[in-house]
Amino acid sequence: MIDFRYHLVSLISVFLALAVGIILGAGPLQGAIGETLTEQVDALRAERTELRTELDATQGALDGDERYIEAVGTQLVTGSLQGNRVAVVLLGEVPEDVHDGVLNQLDSAGANVVSQSVLTEAWTDSAEESSRETVADGLRAGLGAAAPEGDDPSATLGAALALALTGSEGGDGGAVRSSQATDLEAQLERFGFVEPGDDDQTEPAQALVLLVGSAGQPQETADGTTEETEPTPDVWTAVTRAAQQVSGAAVLAGPTDEPGDTVQAVRDDEEIAAEVSTVSGVDRIVGRINVPLAVAARLEGVVGQYGLEDDATGVLPPVG
Repeated sequence: MIDFRYHLVSLISVFLALAVGIILGAGPLQGAIGETLTEQVDALRAERTELRTELDATQGALDGDERYIEAVGTQLVTGSLQGNRVAVVLLGEVPEDVHDGVLNQLDSAGANVVSQSVLTEAWTDSAEESSRETVADGLRAGLGAAAPEGDDPSATLGAALALALTGSEGGDGGAVRSSQATDLEAQLERFGFVEPGDDDQTEPAQALVLLVGSAGQPQETADGTTEETEPTPDVWTAVTRAAQQVSGAAVLAGPTDEPGDTVQAVRDDEEIAAEVSTVSGVDRIVGRINVPLAVAARLEGVVGQYGLEDDATGVLPPVG
């Protein structure tokens, strides 16, 4: 049984140990401890300086590589889409620098960008599900041969969008938009599915560039907190596939692959990947350069998944 003497001895031992530590620290060990700490601080400072030097050198090399890529890319891109009519569609929110960067590359390629439009939250908002089904049902019969198989409203709306952008008089790929195309455009705008660009589209597009942002953007909730939105790759994947089937030349471009990313979702589906070309990394210059080259290849009937990821079929689309 533990008694009072045991506790007293334990307490005395603790105080003795504390006293010895204080005496040694203030006496013979004081210089050694101080010297050791000083050496460690000096070593950390030297390591930090070395790492900073290495980081600056690496950044300088990366800047040089980017300038080289941009210079080479300009030579590859210039004229690659000369005279071709292209429509650019933003699948939801896309960073302005990505949008502008891709447009600059299309301009360098000589493309005639006939339309710029944004697909609204009506495509993905769960509260709009009934509206999507109703509008899709109303449009399906009028799509004729362009109507996709099945009853997926996203696919039907995607087909309507593609026909609105690419439909030509007589269906021969000419430079005059069909009345069906303009009517579909008006309906999609009226029902709130599309926000058109500043300029009216006067010519049908020959190819579509579908730009998608990162999956899951932070959104403010009703109680003032923020949360990640659910990624919507299934919706955009269905839209992309329908756009390819109607237009014959659609390219999906987005950021580097990440969980829930639409580009990755297309690549993971062998059937869709066999039809649709994708470009990843458009948040960097190398990805933006690939967009017009991928469009040019798709117009020639070549399908590919372009980027730096392991599942990409090539770093660069075929040129020339």
